[in-house]
Amino acid sequence: MSSYKELLAQREQLDKQIKEAIAREKADGIAKAKLVIDQYHLSASDLFSRKSGSGPKSGGKVAPKYRNPANGETWTGRGKAPKWIEGRDRSSFLI
Repeated sequence: MSSYKELLAQREQLDKQIKEAIAREKADGIAKAKLVIDQYHLSASDLFSRKSGSGPKSGGKVAPKYRNPANGETWTGRGKAPKWIEGRDRSSFLI
């Protein structure tokens, strides 16, 4: 049976081998990627461009969902509810 110190030495050796294998595989991957990039004349924008519609859109206006019949004031249904709709059945205020 191995002693604690022997096992630690084995672990250090394995950690070193793992780091070397990762570095070697990473270098191989980079070389392959460079070959494909050169072969097809790709640029950074070809590889890392964002397509429209692929993510959430921010900053857009939201259409109102509720209307106050007394004065025509509207609310989208987001954020804190206005006083005129608090505690009431919202279905009666739907637009």
